[in-house]
Amino acid sequence: MRVATLFGITLSLAISIGVAVPVTQAVQLRDGTVYFVEPPKLVKATTTYKDVNVWGGTYYFTINVPENAGESLQKVTIAQKEGTDNIRYNLKDTRAFVGTRDASGGLRLRKESRLTLGPVTAERKTRTITVNFDPPVTPGQTVTIALRPVSNPSISGVYLLGVTAFPAGEKSHGQFLGFGRFQFYSNRNSWWFP
Repeated sequence: MRVATLFGITLSLAISIGVAVPVTQAVQLRDGTVYFVEPPKLVKATTTYKDVNVWGGTYYFTINVPENAGESLQKVTIAQKEGTDNIRYNLKDTRAFVGTRDASGGLRLRKESRLTLGPVTAERKTRTITVNFDPPVTPGQTVTIALRPVSNPSISGVYLLGVTAFPAGEKSHGQFLGFGRFQFYSNRNSWWFP
């Protein structure tokens, strides 16, 4: 992180003597590893259905890439860290849009706001989905990734999905953004029956 400190000192010095310096320059270490200057933020994670075993649901992850990120967003990984049942996804149905979901559960977006995705892959051992953007998402945008599970988990409980963002570059450092927390419930009407 020595390079990041030097970048901050150089930026402060340049500002104090009145030299214009682009603030959105990415941080790159000697070994070539690229970091965000200011990492993206996980704004919200929501699901369309909260009952177990429901088919046709969608898990939405909204991420803000700040203006001064310093680098475009190349990929996002979503890893299941907690939850009894392993969630499986229809990877070919993965979508991403510029915009957010509105209060009614729909997406606030225009047709042209759909983003082009590169490969969307799954690693079963680590329970991780990787979503690649092609082209990368430029700073100053809020994007929503829509993952389609085969079905909601069959076991109720809390499921934590860790979200990590990676800047563009051959060798990029992933920044953990936080957890999407989903609570799935057993059939809510089942208590009526013995």
